[in-house]
Amino acid sequence: IAELAIVERLGVSRTPIRAALMRLEQEGLLEALPNGGYAVRTFTERDISESIELRGTVEGLLVRLAAERGAPPVVRVEARRCLEEIDAFLQAAALSDTAFSRYVALNEKFHALLREMAGSDVITHQLDRVMSLPFASPSAFVIEQSDSAQARDMLVVAQDQHWQVLEAIEQREGSRAEGVMREHSRIAQRNLREAVRSHS
Repeated sequence: IAELAIVERLGVSRTPIRAALMRLEQEGLLEALPNGGYAVRTFTERDISESIELRGTVEGLLVRLAAERGAPPVVRVEARRCLEEIDAFLQAAALSDTAFSRYVALNEKFHALLREMAGSDVITHQLDRVMSLPFASPSAFVIEQSDSAQARDMLVVAQDQHWQVLEAIEQREGSRAEGVMREHSRIAQRNLREAVRSHS
């Protein structure tokens, strides 16, 4: 990726392009080349697996804090509504592409509400950094697996874990919330293995 080529293509000055490329390098998506310019970084299956593991660990810490500190009732109510909405469309025997897309949006909303429940700007900031790692977001492989025969079943299991985490937070059971959240990230690990296997 050459800075000048992007400047010419987009018709903007070099300063914002340089800043954007440097930011992408800091986020680990680009690598600076010794003779100038950048290359898109490649990621191994192990890199992705470790990113998912790290997300599960940090999210586990956040939900433990949410349970131990006592999550704000208004955020818990919103999280419950979010899960009820997911429950409603998981009643169907098969899910459409629209339903999968809706799941992704609601799943991301629920995970954002979990971060909000903890009330920790420091750890939330670190989680945001983790989420910028390759395929580390909670929904990274959901759409990839939408054609799989087991796709709906995996969403049902993930949804059950969502409810368990919320219940543990409401019951102020920090260790239980953390354990379930870390186990929840294992679904993404399984989806990663399935995605790699299907592309092989």
